[in-house]
Amino acid sequence: MEKYDVIIIGAGVTGTAVARELSRYQIKTCVLEREEDVCCGTSKANSAIIHAGYDAEPGTLKAKLNVRGNLLIGELAEKLDFPFKRNGSLVLCMDEKDYPNLQKLYEKGITNGVKKLRILNHDEVLEMEPNVSENVYAALYAPTGGIVCPFNMTIAFAENACVNGVEFRFDTEVLNISRISSGTENWKIETTSGTYETKCIINAAGVYADRFHNMVSEKKIHIIPRKGEYCLLDKSAGSHVSHTVFALPGKFGKGVLVTPTVHGNLLIGPTAQDIENKEGTNTTRDGLDQVLIKSSNSVRNIPTRQVITSFAGLRAHEDGDDFIIGETEKDFIDCAGIESPGLSSAPAIGEMVADILKKKYDLKEKENFVSTRKGIADLNAMSLEERNEYIRRNPAYGNIICRCEMVSEGEIIDAIKRPVGARSLDGVKRRTRAGMGRCQAGFCSPRTMEILARELETPIGKITKCGGDSRIIEGVNKDSFQEGNK
Repeated sequence: MEKYDVIIIGAGVTGTAVARELSRYQIKTCVLEREEDVCCGTSKANSAIIHAGYDAEPGTLKAKLNVRGNLLIGELAEKLDFPFKRNGSLVLCMDEKDYPNLQKLYEKGITNGVKKLRILNHDEVLEMEPNVSENVYAALYAPTGGIVCPFNMTIAFAENACVNGVEFRFDTEVLNISRISSGTENWKIETTSGTYETKCIINAAGVYADRFHNMVSEKKIHIIPRKGEYCLLDKSAGSHVSHTVFALPGKFGKGVLVTPTVHGNLLIGPTAQDIENKEGTNTTRDGLDQVLIKSSNSVRNIPTRQVITSFAGLRAHEDGDDFIIGETEKDFIDCAGIESPGLSSAPAIGEMVADILKKKYDLKEKENFVSTRKGIADLNAMSLEERNEYIRRNPAYGNIICRCEMVSEGEIIDAIKRPVGARSLDGVKRRTRAGMGRCQAGFCSPRTMEILARELETPIGKITKCGGDSRIIEGVNKDSFQEGNK
């Protein structure tokens, strides 16, 4: 039985943010994740928005942690080298009769401590965003809103935590949690890859957080997956808007948005549908039709023929409609119900949980904590001189594997060899964008698989799309079979 001081369940943005903060201290920490990589649940399929903080109800954890997380994200992006941009956001009011609701949103933002908020009139909105609907009456402008890469952000937290001593266990699904029967107050965690013992558990399991909470607490919680479907457009559509454009929030959240991404694409969505299936990430014709129709109500002439992919994600909506963060049972810390603005709040959630443990266990800080991290070199963003210097030092950087995103062999090798490195096609894609372009991996997948097989020293037939049984190759062709039997 492996023993740790702290075990975190879940390697999404919340779990890795907590892990990174705890890696400051002299404790033995482990993250258990049932998937084959970090960022495989809610954290990989969302709007990639850093919200300003005007939407959450004043006094809630959502409000407090959203504003704090927004404040922290800029410095963290610099220290941990992940893409982030404060492009600002607009909440559109399309009818004069809805103006009081826009005013209430402004007042909530002021109460929550959001800076530089102001309400724009019709002409000011169209001057700022010419493609917004001409029917717009007014808009709430929040210049502190931003966009981020959720993959790079989560991976950056995980890599920095790993460098500072946090261990990660993938393909490790938690089956049961109970107290050790030997007289200690420690927890026993039974998983698909063995049993673990720990003093403290941090439950950051996304849509499954209620399952683990309810294993140990008589005060039950209920999380329902709220499905959101999206369309991603090619980079040729990326400049259609420069700000994140929202409709006025409704019963199920912030509605369908239109936003640029940090990588230059255009994203529209999500829908909001409460479902029972915690694995229900399939897209639907009806859902994607809703995305196209509702986005066109806010922004004109969206070039929908430039859609290159669609996807769906699940938000962990708890019945109480707020984050649940704190010690539910002795030495059991919940990070549950982390839906929007969870991505924006993640740095602040990490701070909050680490502060709870620091006070509870009188944690001592490490003298050698590494607070920075350098990401994978992005040759496509470099000058010709910089790129040539990389290629001179390592010719693999001159071998382009993904033509759509101009990703080189050197970048893919780096993604595999890094702390908490890629082990699948999706793992490489999240770290380098190889396969995220216009052809959606149609060209580069075989070559990326060859690199994975070579660097991981594993047969190419065992390389997967996203872990588990998602193998790309099943069996061998005749030529390979004959070559192998010469």
